[in-house]
Amino acid sequence: MAHEGSTAVFRPPSVDKLLQTDRLGTACLSYGRSLVTGAVRDVLASLRGANNPDPSASQDYSIETIVEAVEGLLSSQAQPSLRAVFNLTGTVLHTNLGRAPMPEEAIRAVAMVSRGASNLEFDLETGKRGDRDSHIESLICKLTGAEAATVVNNNAAAVLLVLNALALRKEVPVSRGELVEIGGSFRIPDIMARAGCKLREVGTTNRTHLKDYAESVTSKTALLMSVHTSNYTVTGFTASVPQAELATLAHQHDLPYVIDLGSGMLVETERYGLPHEPTPQEAIADGADLVTFSGDKLLGGPQAGLIVGRADLIAKIKKNPLKRALRLDKMTIAALDAVLRLYLDPDRLAEKLPALKALARPRSEILELADSILPRVKAALGEAASVRVIELDSQIGSGAQPTEILPSAGLAIEPVGGKRGRGARLKSLAAAFRSLPIPVIGRVKDNVFLLDLRCLEAHEDFLDQLERLTVL
Repeated sequence: MAHEGSTAVFRPPSVDKLLQTDRLGTACLSYGRSLVTGAVRDVLASLRGANNPDPSASQDYSIETIVEAVEGLLSSQAQPSLRAVFNLTGTVLHTNLGRAPMPEEAIRAVAMVSRGASNLEFDLETGKRGDRDSHIESLICKLTGAEAATVVNNNAAAVLLVLNALALRKEVPVSRGELVEIGGSFRIPDIMARAGCKLREVGTTNRTHLKDYAESVTSKTALLMSVHTSNYTVTGFTASVPQAELATLAHQHDLPYVIDLGSGMLVETERYGLPHEPTPQEAIADGADLVTFSGDKLLGGPQAGLIVGRADLIAKIKKNPLKRALRLDKMTIAALDAVLRLYLDPDRLAEKLPALKALARPRSEILELADSILPRVKAALGEAASVRVIELDSQIGSGAQPTEILPSAGLAIEPVGGKRGRGARLKSLAAAFRSLPIPVIGRVKDNVFLLDLRCLEAHEDFLDQLERLTVL
């Protein structure tokens, strides 16, 4: 005990003494001695430094307190950064949350090829080197009606590769109304510049006519291109050129016609109660020579960019050196193959494809779910907030049908208290749900925290963790 006037100094137990405790001994078996030792040193350094700004002040940190801090740090370090979450935002294909969930068939396929060697680039018949595209090309062609196909790691890469392979150092006319910017400030003009071609803007933002394209064609023109407007629509006094007319114009000048579909879908979405989404089949029927679209949006598969169309153009694209840099790995190929095979049975597609199942889910079913889980959510929040069932509007997301809404339902959670400090309480509420073992991601709108239940399937897992919910 320090005498009056003396300086009491924090003297922690030694690292070895802490490692000899039963609890950290057990931790060594779970995490490894090296990791535990590092965590002990980090905790002790924290107690001496940032958490103990006055080293001369007496601190009473018991061994048990320090061990608990070490265990907490180890648990935090063991948690992977990329984690599963509950997407209750109301945006089904949420770019920030990984877009389309994988069907079980795709998960099994990924596991199968991940465990060991596979015939990724090996022809089992000839015993010679093969082409990794061969595992899915014929299936893609069967579903789209294209002559040939190739795949890369996303649709932006597909557009980049097509332009670099077919339009390097040449011009590509694109309507001003289609010069889109997608997530992360990624713009079509920037992609074109990186591809080494020159953008030739035609028409205006709201009106572009066939003569605008016709007048833009010169000896420097490489191809004509249409770009899906993705995250927005132009309405009102507008005009655009039908794909079939653009295809005819391109072919009159012996030019390829390329369509970037953006999302892309392989079946008619109307049969599932959804708005129409343009398909590669329609684009090819309209005369497109190449069509690009995404794998992880409405298609419901892994992140990929699919390029379908004329065999001679696909062959040229495959020879481009960028193709190797942008190619798919074995796990993505396996997952995409499994997802595409589900489209061979469209009658059961909505049962097996999680993204489509969520999109087609009726509001009545979601309301029933909301009513069933309401009592347990109320009990978990106690006096901290009020909870009620509410009708909501979901959206597809990822640039597909940006103005269309899907009738949905969920829970509206309001923190108790007056208007003062309400914003801070809402942030605390949202943070508390994000801090659960499986983070729950909702949205704040009109001073209410909303949980849209359209995408909630494993609701028992959601409910079982609510006992750990801590709202300040």
